[in-house]
Amino acid sequence: MNKSDITNIITILLLAFGYANGNDLVYTIGLFAFSGAITNTLAIHMLFEKVPFLYGSGIIEKKFEAFKDSIHNLIMNQFFSKENLNKFYEVEFSSAKKTIDFEKILNKTDFTPAYDSLKEAVMQSSFSGMLGMFGGESALEPLKEPFVEKLKKSIIDISNSDSFQKILNETLKSKDLNEDIHEKISLVVDNRLNELTPKMVKEMVQNIIKEYLGWLVIWGAVFGGLIGLISKLIG
Repeated sequence: MNKSDITNIITILLLAFGYANGNDLVYTIGLFAFSGAITNTLAIHMLFEKVPFLYGSGIIEKKFEAFKDSIHNLIMNQFFSKENLNKFYEVEFSSAKKTIDFEKILNKTDFTPAYDSLKEAVMQSSFSGMLGMFGGESALEPLKEPFVEKLKKSIIDISNSDSFQKILNETLKSKDLNEDIHEKISLVVDNRLNELTPKMVKEMVQNIIKEYLGWLVIWGAVFGGLIGLISKLIG
């Protein structure tokens, strides 16, 4: 059972306790807390799942093409730039290594554009309204570091795969080490990214940020409960 489920159950129990015992204060706090928690739970669900008749739901799957394009541009413009390819050819391939290690380059690569693509998709969804209660875009900043680290690891794994190394080495062995190589690798990256489906992209993003989304449900309940308390005290 995750944080969201536990929070929703606690708010329901609080609501039921107040109602059963005729305690208007506890009932009001529970009602507002449940409202805040369930609203954020539904918003998170709508971020990943398409809900009929609700515009903006399922935005992650809808934007998966833009997400893939962002990763492709990141890889080709920074990771597999023509300058980097020439350097690796001289240092790695010329030293007769069987595999080429791109991890050093990756550790210096700026993955912010991929995170920005995710953030843009979230802010264009119905979930953006809920984020307004917690500081808007700034509420997503805690996701940046874990997202970047996991994305970096995924790209390292791709670059170390046997199939990728084989194609890359065959390409680097060609005599015309020029723009043609950049285009061939771009095609390889495209082919790998084309294996991704909307569902795979959704699950990847969901696995990366689900821990932090659970906290939004908790804070929704907390702030909802506080609003209920205040409204009861000044009512």
